[in-house]
Amino acid sequence: MARKSVIKVAFDNAESREKILALQDAIALSDLPKINPPLVHHFAPHMYAREIFMKAGDLVVGKIHNHAHVNNISKGRVLVTTEFGKEELVAPCQFVSKPGTKRAVLVLEDCIWTSYHPQKKRDVSESDLADIEADVIARDYNEFDHKRLGFFGKVKKLIGKVL
Repeated sequence: MARKSVIKVAFDNAESREKILALQDAIALSDLPKINPPLVHHFAPHMYAREIFMKAGDLVVGKIHNHAHVNNISKGRVLVTTEFGKEELVAPCQFVSKPGTKRAVLVLEDCIWTSYHPQKKRDVSESDLADIEADVIARDYNEFDHKRLGFFGKVKKLIGKVL
């Protein structure tokens, strides 16, 4: 089976955190061309918006977001897999992402997707991107769980796994 087919099968079965991470690893290790979708950053008082342009056929695995946030698909059609299931999203489409969501996105038609992230700081700009990303994005689920649950939440989660 060709690598592209293997990755498609992995996408079709990626309805858990572990499987989405495995899909991300498979893409990284494959000989498929690496894509770097263009981004446009927008800033307003207390607000950061990240607009991404994805082409039909792209397979993109997103980042883990620490907070709930609003998303807008203003153009295109995508098939999205998260740990909560699969769904096809068609522009125009707005929805709220849950904290901790990581998506695998198969782009069916050229797409413009914008996510909106409230900021504590009033005046944000391009020079704040590193700080914004550190607040908005978790490097991995351990970091997300630590930020969201704190020490006692992690202990409770571990105890729950043991019992």
